[in-house]
Amino acid sequence: MISREVIYMNNKRLAMSSLPIGREGIVISIEANEHRRRFFDLGILPDTIVRAERYSPTGNPIAFNIRGTIIAIRRDEASNVLINMI
Repeated sequence: MISREVIYMNNKRLAMSSLPIGREGIVISIEANEHRRRFFDLGILPDTIVRAERYSPTGNPIAFNIRGTIIAIRRDEASNVLINMI
C-alpha cells in the first residue's frame, strides 16, 4: 500500500481526464454534481487508485482501470474527479 504522505508530497494534482495512458493516480476529491453518485457506484471514491488504460479512437471516452475493472468514462465526466498522479 502506498503511504498517503508520499502521495501528497508528490503534489501532481490534475483532473482524471488528463491522466496519461499507463499512469496511475489516487482520487483526492470528486466534484459535487450529478455524476458524483455514479462515480461512487463505480467504486471511484477518495483514496482509490485509478490507471488510464487507453483512449478511444476519437479520444472520448477514456478507459480506466478501477479496482481491477476496466471502465470507460466520458472525458467531461472524468474531469470532475481530482487525482494526485503517482
